[in-house]
Amino acid sequence: MSKSSISPYIALMKLRVVELLLVTTLPALFLAQKGVPPWSITLWTLLGGTLAAGASNAFNMIIEVDSDRLMARTSKRPIVTGAVTETQAFIFASALTVISLTIFSVFTTLLATVLTGAAIVFYVFGYTIGLKRRTSQNIVWGGVAGCMPVLIGWAAITNSLSLTAWLFFFVIFFWTPPHFWALAIKYRDDYEAAGIPMLPVVASIKSVQKQSWFHTIAMIICSLGVNWSEHLPWWCWVITLALALGFIQQLVRIDGPDSGKAAAKMFQWSITYLSAYSLLLVIAVLVLNP
Repeated sequence: MSKSSISPYIALMKLRVVELLLVTTLPALFLAQKGVPPWSITLWTLLGGTLAAGASNAFNMIIEVDSDRLMARTSKRPIVTGAVTETQAFIFASALTVISLTIFSVFTTLLATVLTGAAIVFYVFGYTIGLKRRTSQNIVWGGVAGCMPVLIGWAAITNSLSLTAWLFFFVIFFWTPPHFWALAIKYRDDYEAAGIPMLPVVASIKSVQKQSWFHTIAMIICSLGVNWSEHLPWWCWVITLALALGFIQQLVRIDGPDSGKAAAKMFQWSITYLSAYSLLLVIAVLVLNP
């Protein structure tokens, strides 16, 4: 099979989005292990998670092919361009689902397998079909699927869930709306053309900012909650607060004269926050458990 015939299938998986899911899975593995997790569980969890997320994204593209045609940002997706048919995409997504769940069931735990299956089902049916076109709060509740890798990673190690796992889950739960709303501000016209009621389409920037404040503050509290639950050293608290101040600084600016540019910067900073905080947790675990 040539590279040109494989690339549309890779595009179906939206691997750039999957990267962030893996970024949060890794610290969950370290925290659950209280040190360096077994390499085999780490490898299979990350691989299985990549395939599961890729399957969800492929199903999403099948369901949303009509709206993708209406949005400049998504008009080059492989089903829209005809590089892959809907049937081919469905077979591919189904195969990824089966392989992913098989990996988790064979190499990790029952709970991790069940959580992975639930994440796929919720993203496809709960978010894409049920919520996305029906409410401006779609990403608030639909974002639950994006929080699941933390629980999956924890369960892959312990076959259970702890207070820390749930606190980290809620870090991502509250992080998701400001992160995605910032992107939606930038692509507001696209979402409006496709008839998707993302909050920036149906509400003012000030309203988006107000709701983002609630989620941002809750995200910071939950981040500090993880630090508290794991008894992390003082420097973790300082770095977490510094990252939080950077996030707040970007949020303040989105109600300014150039909200599109400010929102783009906030979107990038939100990625920085989650990535840096996840790295901080890994480093803290390694320092505490040399």
